[in-house]
Amino acid sequence: MKYVENAWYVAGWASEFADQPVKITVLEQELVLYRKTDGQVCALRDLCPHKLLPLSMGKVDGDTIQCGYHGTVFNAQGHCIRVPGQEIIPKRQCVDVFPVHEKNNIVWVWMGDADQADTSQVFDLPQFHDKTWRAHHGDALHIESNYLNVAENLVDPAHVSFVHPTTLGNAQSEDVPVHVDTAGETITAWRWIRDAPPVGFFKELGGFDGHVDRWHYYYLHLPSTAVIDFGSADAALEIAEEDREQGMRIFALHFLTPVNATHTIDRWMHIRNRAIDDNSIGDRMNALFRIAFDEDKVILEAIQEQETRLAAAEKPTQKPLRLAIDKGPNEYRKRIERLQQ
Repeated sequence: MKYVENAWYVAGWASEFADQPVKITVLEQELVLYRKTDGQVCALRDLCPHKLLPLSMGKVDGDTIQCGYHGTVFNAQGHCIRVPGQEIIPKRQCVDVFPVHEKNNIVWVWMGDADQADTSQVFDLPQFHDKTWRAHHGDALHIESNYLNVAENLVDPAHVSFVHPTTLGNAQSEDVPVHVDTAGETITAWRWIRDAPPVGFFKELGGFDGHVDRWHYYYLHLPSTAVIDFGSADAALEIAEEDREQGMRIFALHFLTPVNATHTIDRWMHIRNRAIDDNSIGDRMNALFRIAFDEDKVILEAIQEQETRLAAAEKPTQKPLRLAIDKGPNEYRKRIERLQQ
């Protein structure tokens, strides 16, 4: 499968990396990551060129990593600096290195041409640095589905009423039109549901007992980062779109890491503007998110199963039918195809 290689992908939460080797797979490439003595994370190809043993089966010693088979040692730049029992080190005894950048307690890795790695392009949000907001990490959800399917789901407000009827949606939004903007670098899909009962998420966490105005803004940043700005406000306030912070507003962030053609890791978290000093509220939100995202997982894995079955058939009998509500996903596929060229 072709991927967008010149891009930053999430390797993991910062807390996942210490002074022990961590094996990950990104774009079907196996990497080993570890923290050096200065606290910086480095990433090397997880393969000793001598006998092809994964370096992740060795051990970290200071800023170096030692192969677990014959003890050859590599520094964080991928250079072999020791071969036990011999003085001459072959020039080919080296491993590829991948640029790494840590920001907002997230570790990113660049999978393409190292000369094009621009850390200013690493995803960020102003709310990460605003003391009136609180960031809370969630989980790493493993989904047995192609990352394109997962990303499409994250620029598709129309599915919420049907896939998440008790958590993030309800019947009142079923026929509310979805608006899509594809003019900028970010693909945006959104809709407002005015003067309607609150969904389960905001009933439990927002304390809303009457009708609300609620919104969903889906922002898809290529190749595979999604931000969902959603929330609710008392319908009596009749807030304008630009006044969403008057309500309970949440950014749900999804960082998709393609592992291979049928496996995606969705690392998700949220940033909220309510109860920012209440440590327990983040855990309560995550409990509801887990229910909702597991609902997505069931749908996406069933779709992947059918795609795989049809792709293996000698005479495929069905292709996905695109509807008007698919404007955002359609544009996403087109842009990914251009980036892969």
